[in-house]
Amino acid sequence: MYYRLRHAWAQRASAVVAGWWTNARFVWYTTNKTPFVLGFLLLALLGAFGAGFGLVIDSMFSTKDDRENLTCLALNVYHEARGEPLAGQYAVAEVTMNRVASGRFSRTVCGVVYQKNWDLLRRRYVGAFSWTEFDQLAAPKGPQWERAQEVAEAVYAGRHAPELRGVLYYHAAEVQPSWSAEKTRVAKIGNHIFYR
Repeated sequence: MYYRLRHAWAQRASAVVAGWWTNARFVWYTTNKTPFVLGFLLLALLGAFGAGFGLVIDSMFSTKDDRENLTCLALNVYHEARGEPLAGQYAVAEVTMNRVASGRFSRTVCGVVYQKNWDLLRRRYVGAFSWTEFDQLAAPKGPQWERAQEVAEAVYAGRHAPELRGVLYYHAAEVQPSWSAEKTRVAKIGNHIFYR
């Protein structure tokens, strides 16, 4: 008895599915497909619009990040090299960008500029660029600030041809840090000596 009921139920379910499939095929073949095609195109258009809107939002945020990084680069040029010849200012900007590209430092300009490392001799964290250690600095202004911004923008945007590829370090000519003995000297520009 149980077998007959189970078999009858399976036949009934099979007939229902076969009937549904037959009806669905009949409706598909006899129905005007224009609304389906228009609906599909409308969904595709809405999807493309949504993706485009997402890209616009992303570009707005990357523009904000670009502005922040550009400001950090200009501040670094200003505080490290504002009294240097133009070539020296470009060199400082290049070293900063080389550090970003190297993979051995932060992946952002601001991260590179404000990076601090532990110094065993001084027993404290020391900034990669000395000006970042001061609590208060006068706000940058005047022609030197404008020039630092122009230099930073040209290097950041890639409009200035790099002259110090792979150069990651420099120091003022009047000092001789211990790390310089381990590096390859590349150039002296203005009051800075650059190393690879």
